[in-house]
Amino acid sequence: MLGEIIAIGNELTSGRIVNTTSGFAAHHLFKAGFDIYAMHTIGDTPSLIGEALIRALGRVDFVLVTGGLGPTDDDLTAEAVSEALNRPTMPNLELLYQIREHLNSYAEPPVNSLEKLAWLPQGAEMLNPESNMAGFQLIHDNKPIFFLPGIPHQMQTLLVDQVLPRLSTWYKDRQLASVQRVYKIFGKSETAINQEVEDLTLGNRVEIGYYPVFPDVHLSLTVRGRNTDSVQKIFAATCGRVEEKLGLSIYGRDQETLESVVGALLLQNKKQLSVAESCTGGLISHLLTSVAGSSSYYLGGITSYANSMKTAFLGVNDTLLQKYGAVSPEVAEAMAAGMRQRSGADISLSVTGIAGPDGGSKEKPVGTVFLAMAADREVRVHRFLFSGTRYEIQRLTAQTALDLLRRYLLR
Repeated sequence: MLGEIIAIGNELTSGRIVNTTSGFAAHHLFKAGFDIYAMHTIGDTPSLIGEALIRALGRVDFVLVTGGLGPTDDDLTAEAVSEALNRPTMPNLELLYQIREHLNSYAEPPVNSLEKLAWLPQGAEMLNPESNMAGFQLIHDNKPIFFLPGIPHQMQTLLVDQVLPRLSTWYKDRQLASVQRVYKIFGKSETAINQEVEDLTLGNRVEIGYYPVFPDVHLSLTVRGRNTDSVQKIFAATCGRVEEKLGLSIYGRDQETLESVVGALLLQNKKQLSVAESCTGGLISHLLTSVAGSSSYYLGGITSYANSMKTAFLGVNDTLLQKYGAVSPEVAEAMAAGMRQRSGADISLSVTGIAGPDGGSKEKPVGTVFLAMAADREVRVHRFLFSGTRYEIQRLTAQTALDLLRRYLLR
């Protein structure tokens, strides 16, 4: 079944606010077995609203409209729909009563503009009168139209609790069975991943999408069809083939992050971690501690930009710094060893490098990074040359450090 999404608001077309509601709606509708023909973002102009709605009704099975349902002068969706569909606005008595009850509970004079929320196009049905959220449904030309608030959390609640169940009932047995998984991959280019997956010859029932999401590449795998059992079998078999082909390059699925995967592996292996950072400025520690429960495996870290911090808190010998420089394999090794010794962690990571945009040389250009891991009575040092902005080099360094740790823990 085909649907269309229309997002309304001058704040969206001016770029003041990012339109997140359409993406959320498309994602959940697709998972529920409905296809989206088109998505539009338009301003608070009645003629545009009406034009977009009529055009959508002529080519899809249902329409989802978000925004423009509030009490202010620029909230014009209900009036525009009323005019475009020739449905005069009428008061919803139940909603009007609730608004007046609410207003009368205040000592100050009531704000009568709120009563605007109760005037809806003829035939409108409130999605959830008890929720205190604007949102209604119209059936026009035997097609459902859903009007949801532009406030993201309200829109999301009504979509999941009201719209999806109503659509499933309306188009019972007509939506597709749909299963999807997103694989998160680090360390391989989009082109290389594409080539490896193409070699599998997965068949036309399987939809594959590639999405660079710096610093990763996300691969979405979707199987859809009328028969649920058949869809599930194809999906399971395909996932197995993709996972076998890409191997350790896949670090996670769906909502997992590299830091959450690393945290789970540290817990599973009963290991504790500490980190010594220079060029990343605490970014690795930030990522690790963004995961709930990280205190169970992460002891802490030291951000040692200055040489004096490296010698005082990590025990790096000043001779090493003078002879090899702060950005060197020798100093990276000493940082990791010193961090592990002083923290008592099972594993310690260290990074030192040149994030730029200045500070590089012919021998050590911007993007040069040394990453060390102290574990199992040894310290291993890796050299990398990253490119990009200062933030991109820092992010790539942090992601690479966590990925090396992940691979080590998996062994």
